[in-house]
Amino acid sequence: MTHNQQAVLDVLHQQADALSAQELYSLLRERQTIGLATVYRALETLKLHGLIKSRMGANGEAFYSLVTPDQHYLTCLQCGQSFPLDHCPVQELETHLQPSVPFKIYYHTLEFFGLCEPCTHQIPS
Repeated sequence: MTHNQQAVLDVLHQQADALSAQELYSLLRERQTIGLATVYRALETLKLHGLIKSRMGANGEAFYSLVTPDQHYLTCLQCGQSFPLDHCPVQELETHLQPSVPFKIYYHTLEFFGLCEPCTHQIPS
């Protein structure tokens, strides 16, 4: 693992929430000299090795975090807020698929998009 990849992992370990590449870049620049392209390369390599995962926000921007037990969300298209779900109906499918396909599953995501309660009330009828 390169020094820059380790630096990206170190920052992600310290964060409770997922970060965009730009946010990671800003935090890394406080510690060391690093280019944005280097951050993107490190993120891609770490993702291919199953160490981090990315999910798309409502605005299409990717957010990166460490691979942890699978998480599931309801995401508001208006304000972008995500609400975690406690139960995953996909887990049983993943358990069934893993031994039967020539594919290494690192993680899965389940995300529903719509409007949260406050945003629903802001839309005119």
